[in-house]
Amino acid sequence: MPANIVVGTQWGDEGKGKIIDILASRADVVVRSQGGNNAGHTVVNNGEVYKLHLIPSGILYPNTLCLIGAGVVLDPKDFIGELDSLEARGISTANLKVDPRAHIVMPWHIALDGLSEEFRGNSDIGTTKRGIGPTYMDKYERCGIRMYDLVNPEVLAAKIKSTGTLKNKIITEVYGGEAFDLDKVTEEYTAYGQRLAKYMDDVSVLTFNASKDGKTIMFEGAQATLLDIDFGTYPYVTSSHPLSAGVCVGTGVGPKVITNIIGVAKAYTTRVGKGPFPTELDDEIGDQIRNLGGEFGTTTGRPRRTGWFDAVIVRHSVRVNGLDSLAINKLDTLSGIGTLKICVAYKMPDGSVIENFPPTLEALEGCEPVYEEFEGFGEDISKCTSFDELPENCRKYIKRLEELVGCPVKMVGIGPDRSQILER
Repeated sequence: MPANIVVGTQWGDEGKGKIIDILASRADVVVRSQGGNNAGHTVVNNGEVYKLHLIPSGILYPNTLCLIGAGVVLDPKDFIGELDSLEARGISTANLKVDPRAHIVMPWHIALDGLSEEFRGNSDIGTTKRGIGPTYMDKYERCGIRMYDLVNPEVLAAKIKSTGTLKNKIITEVYGGEAFDLDKVTEEYTAYGQRLAKYMDDVSVLTFNASKDGKTIMFEGAQATLLDIDFGTYPYVTSSHPLSAGVCVGTGVGPKVITNIIGVAKAYTTRVGKGPFPTELDDEIGDQIRNLGGEFGTTTGRPRRTGWFDAVIVRHSVRVNGLDSLAINKLDTLSGIGTLKICVAYKMPDGSVIENFPPTLEALEGCEPVYEEFEGFGEDISKCTSFDELPENCRKYIKRLEELVGCPVKMVGIGPDRSQILER
């Protein structure tokens, strides 16, 4: 049976939530592999809007097993808030399991995230200040606190004392911040452990057994390709691997389990935070796309930067993820914009033209987009029921995207609801 991975191919916010929700409705198991509550999926289901940050999108389906892998970093306070919010709306969380190896976001991680950003001043990275980066730092420094520790009070208390003492020293003596009362932290996180104990299980084993039993599995990650710690626009990236390969590491399954990798992109490009953006539109068209597309962050509410579709970026994503197909969302947002443009290559300061995404930030900053222009469309496409019903200019636009990035487009989004997706 299929095991699908869904990945973002741009800088995130591509509408993965809707694609994931559609596939989750057909899956027996949905697995979250990396990231934390610094990202969000907005899902519209039966007219109801759900904003999910840590919990897999399959939670909306009572017969779907939802798993959070060891590669995720989990803020227990926010996680419990999300659980309570779903249950208050009549959504059961009985089908949810979290790997005991998942690392925990501690209060000093959140504090250090904000303090370090403030210390950087104008050179800040633009994090969401949710403590994700500092949590991953402790994970790799091998002093992190894991989900399993929350249900072992003596171990938890010892780890909070040793790690917390060092973090308090850094917070107070390096940044001039306020130290945490470690006894209160221990009491608070012990209570979280009591609440969350019933959700713990070995996600690697559960996923492997589901695959062996022929179950349909869908893997979802957070963020997107250009936010990958290695292959994104470093240092303006996240602290984990949102690539398809990161799924195997984050959930503890081998790559032979995977049968299909689906990339998600918008019909244009957006970005949140700092960093170069070759096709950015700092004009009325950019504002129009932002307002029509509702381009404001699910987690932060920050307005997103907007620009034309960048085929160089998506071509890079096709290669590093091994994409089998693409889903292009928000085609409807481009209705009435006028002439449309696609970036097909970059022009370098020396006049040379490149078609592959440059490996360094400095090279990207010097790039100018090379555009192809297309006649736009003004029709309302939100009620189309098949790809063939789309206006000719829409179909031409999608066909050219396929040619430029070297990957077939199998799904096209024409509105926010899960029913507004055209499958080919």
